Amino acid sequence: MNERKPFPAAAIVGPTAVGKTALSLLLAERLGAEIISVDSRQVYRFLDVGADKISPEIRKKITHHLIDVVDPDEVFSAADFVARSRDAVKRIRDRGRIPLFVGGTPFYYEALFSGLLSDSAPKDEGLRRELEEFAEREGNRALHHRLALVDPETAERLHVNDVRRVVRALEISTLTSTPASEWFRKTEKMPGQGEFDVLYIGLNRDRKLLFESIEKRVGEQFAGGFVEEVEWLLERGYDERFPSMQGFGYKDIVDYFRGRCTLEEAAERDISQTKAFSRRQMTWFSKFSPIVWYDTTDSPMPDLSERIEKEVRAHLGKETGENHR
Repeated sequence: MNERKPFPAAAIVGPTAVGKTALSLLLAERLGAEIISVDSRQVYRFLDVGADKISPEIRKKITHHLIDVVDPDEVFSAADFVARSRDAVKRIRDRGRIPLFVGGTPFYYEALFSGLLSDSAPKDEGLRRELEEFAEREGNRALHHRLALVDPETAERLHVNDVRRVVRALEISTLTSTPASEWFRKTEKMPGQGEFDVLYIGLNRDRKLLFESIEKRVGEQFAGGFVEEVEWLLERGYDERFPSMQGFGYKDIVDYFRGRCTLEEAAERDISQTKAFSRRQMTWFSKFSPIVWYDTTDSPMPDLSERIEKEVRAHLGKETGENHR
């Protein structure tokens, strides 16, 4: 039986605010690539400032996929990401161009490239409701603590406010009597896994400087319309009930409008949670393979992009277009 040779692909990974977007735009122009966003917040329409989306003007010049695909009151799963990404890859390749994966959501990468999806895991709606009610009654932190007791590996990578995924992990762990992380390692992978031969380009930076970049970004977001964006969303009924609004930043500003904290406290919480998330990203990405790390601390992005371009071209194993048409 003939097996298809895996399609070579490249992905730019790393913690938030490290410079993935700047690098991706330079590479996309040089390689003749189209960018597939691997970001669990950028899939939602109207979540622009807080999700740090690339501007529409730039997206007209360099094609991006998996941005603004669902409304904030819709659920977008890893399975949805896989299906839409594979469709985007087909369309990009049909145009003779290169798909370049860019973003900081590790679970999406694992779902697409390793075939790890929770859709095949056992489900129990009653148990799920029970866990959701526990979170409402006792708080998100108490729910997250329950997960940490039975599956510390999954708890480490999930944010305390990511209630939907924390509940799902607890549901799987309870029904299988096995930590969800262990269940996924043992279970069969989804059909189609192995179709990509992916090279991960990892960006890192001195932690102190990275944290300064995070503080600067959050400050610019709060000064640049983030608060007004959340107010607009709330006025249209998109509130903290929906997964799109449960992430740090959005949930914190919702708390501000609910009178639960001051605006300064909301910004401080956003910064603190984003820093913690960046540490979890590095823990997760460090396990990806094969990955080539580049330190952006002292390297100007144009110079770094030239070195990375050579690495990507070598992996792709063919000449790529020089201009984005």
